[in-house]
Amino acid sequence: MDWLCLPRFDSPALFARLLDHEAGHFVIAPTEPGSSSTWRYLESSLVLETTWTTPKGKVVTTDALALGNRERGHDLGQTSPGVLLRQVECVEGTVPLEIAFVPRPEYGLVHPRLRTAPGGVVAHGGATVIVLSTDLDLQLKNGQARAKVDLHAGESACFAVEQHSVWSGEVKTWGQRKIRNRLGRTSASWRSWSQLHQRYDGPLRELVHHSGVVLQGLTFAPSGAVVAAPTTSLPEGVGSGRTWDYRYAWVRDASMTLQALFISACPEEAGRFFSYLATASATQLDRGLDLQIMFGIGGERDLSERELTHLSGWRNSSPVRVGNGAWSQRQLDVYGALMDSAFTLRDQLHNLAPETRMFLGSVVDVAASRWKEKDQGIWEMRGEARSYLHSKLMCWVALERGVALAELLDATADRVLGWERARDAVREAILTQGWNEEVGSFTQSFGSEDLDASVLLMVIVGFLPPTDPRALSTIDTIERGLSDQRGLLFRYLGDDGIDSSEGTFLLCTFWLAHALAVTGQLDRAEASLHRAAGYATDLGLFSEQIDPDTGDLLGNFPQAFSHIGLVNAAQALAEARAR
Repeated sequence: MDWLCLPRFDSPALFARLLDHEAGHFVIAPTEPGSSSTWRYLESSLVLETTWTTPKGKVVTTDALALGNRERGHDLGQTSPGVLLRQVECVEGTVPLEIAFVPRPEYGLVHPRLRTAPGGVVAHGGATVIVLSTDLDLQLKNGQARAKVDLHAGESACFAVEQHSVWSGEVKTWGQRKIRNRLGRTSASWRSWSQLHQRYDGPLRELVHHSGVVLQGLTFAPSGAVVAAPTTSLPEGVGSGRTWDYRYAWVRDASMTLQALFISACPEEAGRFFSYLATASATQLDRGLDLQIMFGIGGERDLSERELTHLSGWRNSSPVRVGNGAWSQRQLDVYGALMDSAFTLRDQLHNLAPETRMFLGSVVDVAASRWKEKDQGIWEMRGEARSYLHSKLMCWVALERGVALAELLDATADRVLGWERARDAVREAILTQGWNEEVGSFTQSFGSEDLDASVLLMVIVGFLPPTDPRALSTIDTIERGLSDQRGLLFRYLGDDGIDSSEGTFLLCTFWLAHALAVTGQLDRAEASLHRAAGYATDLGLFSEQIDPDTGDLLGNFPQAFSHIGLVNAAQALAEARAR
């Protein structure tokens, strides 16, 4: 266990060996040479089972973040206690094990003092108290708790890890039976959620179903926020300096996640998400401000970025960052992403709170009034603002969907007429300023010759019909111009204000498959879909990017964007084949 943040995704890590060897870990592993392991998620869940085979026996470890005791179905995660549960059971022979509990709160800054307590070990340091529940006799030294034990067939040991504030008062440990029972109930809770959300039947069915589970696992249920990834600073290229904190809720990513689960999203889930955004943004739009592109998972706005210079970084790829400087950027595409998800989920939104309806109407108003302005674009360019085509396209989406949802939003006739006029103006600007005849494609920004994979969304969102010659030419040109030797797409190849390279972007290859499916090129679509899907790990998880030279996974992990791309592309191909 090399990375753990409790109780929230964006809490300071208790274990961060992922980013520095000295930053804490929790190991349960056989000590015998020649041991091997396999792992899997238990059916329809994020409960991880690892089987260790040794020369003298076999043990199975089970790991999970505890769910609430009675959580089922759409209530998944609402009362989760923020506790890591671990169990190791010997199923054959005798297996010598090493247990090493090395907590290092605040990303390794704190080396706590450890003491024994009834039913476990308590670590004090900084502002936190960490409790390890176990009935094993652990040796405490240098801020570590260690043991070597032999487990015989039929024997097991259970552990629970939770974090408290120093002012929380008396802390209690979990008993062995409680841990075992909660592990079983957590697995059952996941299955109950999956039974409501697994109706897809098409290409890559099992991987699509698992992606739905992963996306739910990236959701902070109390608020409805969805993080882009649960890690920070896994680089987009080894030594590249492209190390960002993704443990926040991007409006775009979260909206797309909700769409990816739309087949069986319930009114409570959809309403919870839009209510979260309405509350987080509050009066931003009313005061003439841009909608912030991302928030903390509790609705926090200030996500100021800083560097943790005491950490060396994954494969020495520094700096390690917490916070994300993009929070203050202008990205006009968020209005379209938000309204597109509202349109997809329109049948579940009839009981929206009045303030949420007002918020969605204001989103459309802002798209109508600001679409001409420049921004940093979907890729969060850190250079000068431009007229990015994708941003204009998504403003058109916001207006088009707003018109379609006018009744739901209680929009007056005059207001809708203004939306229609702005929508038509955006469309005309894209068609006249976004197309480059010499390149044979719509390009990254108005007047540019640079290709950008986000332009593939033009056919996906319905801006151009699937038979439009310019759409077909754009798809072909982007595939030729942005593909690497493996047939995976870079998101762009132009200057983005950062002097280093990055990998190919899995979402972009899924977009290519999606666009090919929409335009009826089904064999090409299937090939692209399977090509990108082939980079899932043995646990069915996707990274953000792929190293074009080595094929290694790059970027924060697992990445919501990539799983969203798989789900949507596979669904589009299934629908196209059914027509």
